[in-house]
Amino acid sequence: MSVGIPISRLWPDPSGEPLDDAALTALYGRADRPHLRVNFVASVDGAVTVDGYSAGLSGEPDKRVFGLLRMLCDALLVAAGTLRHESYRAVRLDEGRRAWRRAHGLAEYPTLVVVSGSLDLDPGQAAFADAPVRPVVLTRADATAPPGLTDVADVVRVGGDRVDLAAGLAELRGRGLDQLLCEGGPHLFGGLTAADLVDEVCLTVAPLLAGPGPGRITAGEEAAVRHLPLRHVLAVADGVLMLRYARG
Repeated sequence: MSVGIPISRLWPDPSGEPLDDAALTALYGRADRPHLRVNFVASVDGAVTVDGYSAGLSGEPDKRVFGLLRMLCDALLVAAGTLRHESYRAVRLDEGRRAWRRAHGLAEYPTLVVVSGSLDLDPGQAAFADAPVRPVVLTRADATAPPGLTDVADVVRVGGDRVDLAAGLAELRGRGLDQLLCEGGPHLFGGLTAADLVDEVCLTVAPLLAGPGPGRITAGEEAAVRHLPLRHVLAVADGVLMLRYARG
């Protein structure tokens, strides 16, 4: 796996030496207990999109870490709105990352988990239709599944008038999916924060000012303020910062 555009460690133990994929994997790692990691990219002024999409904020180094985080997780958690808007494809990994997972006793691919209160989902979307592992959909009790959805995904009902995220995560962990990676969107992040389910936040800060208009990385109801210690700061020569915050 190539290094690509160099990423170096700024803190702790600053080093100008570029980090290869093995070093980055060791820095992020897998927790020794059930763990929910959230990964976002944002502008300096907190915008989660440019021209409506996150791709305008993400460069090669961010995509590299993005891929490594997918390699490390058991399941990839995403809100239905983000799945639709960002046109998610099937969650696949290259051979090198699949080999790493096999060597560490993991399934070759992580499981896609979609959170949807309405079940407004297209079973024909590549994220479902081409998935190498059958996806899971977390929804509420009385949501009506569209035709064909149960043919391509396990629909799990947790909660009455809204998706109970704590119950949903318990269901996933009952399936052996302990290491979870959430890629958004903002309302899902806000809901997980309000339920005190977030163990870690990986935030890439792009050196851009997006200005007023775009949403921020979290949204929804107010939640209690919680301390999340900084664990490392990585830097790219063009000014991109990669921050990792995690509980002890």
